[in-house]
Amino acid sequence: MVVSPDIAPVAGLIGDRARAEMLLCLMGGRPATATELARAAGVSKQTASSHLAKLRRARLVTMERAGRHRYFRLADREVGAAIESLVGLAFHAGASRIEPGPRDWALRKARTCYDHLAGELGVRVFDSLAQRELLQDNDGRWELTAKGERFSGRLGIDLATLRGRRRPLCLACLDWTVRRYHLAGALGAAMLSRFISLGWARRVKGTRAIAFSASGERALRTRFPLPGPGSPIIAP
Repeated sequence: MVVSPDIAPVAGLIGDRARAEMLLCLMGGRPATATELARAAGVSKQTASSHLAKLRRARLVTMERAGRHRYFRLADREVGAAIESLVGLAFHAGASRIEPGPRDWALRKARTCYDHLAGELGVRVFDSLAQRELLQDNDGRWELTAKGERFSGRLGIDLATLRGRRRPLCLACLDWTVRRYHLAGALGAAMLSRFISLGWARRVKGTRAIAFSASGERALRTRFPLPGPGSPIIAP
């Protein structure tokens, strides 16, 4: 007998609009309280608690206590990748807002995809690394070249520490707004943290948007140029 995963229960959980809004809220990579998630989903706190209990049982979110407060976050990066993929599928299918507001444009330019940089600037980082041969595709696995390792070191990223973790160093994540790859994995997360620590960017409270200052965006574009008219790295 062939056993295959049953996706219907998980799809049903994510398919509820209130739960979907909660999961999207947690895509920023930071924990949130039930009250904050209720506000994001437009439901009562009691209803939010019921939804969160279902998501916890399905291992889509986790809960941790800090004093009197309970904080929720996505269970792991695989859940984040699945949500980002569903956002891309919805966008491709035309299931999007008819009149995007300022928040939507901010998300398109730069946002968190769980814990790494996505949006137009995230794609620029990936394209720049690939076109300058700092990052290369090795039979479906993206790896830093020797030049890429030196570049990362100059940027202030400790590759030895990142490689000591179980998480893959470099992953290509399909960006739903640009339909090209942005950089995920341990290196993608480390780069976003570095951009913030350098003062180039900051997280926008209550949203997944990442706001780059004018000088920060100039610094990113300088460090991650797109040389020549070469073709961008297009996802299949």
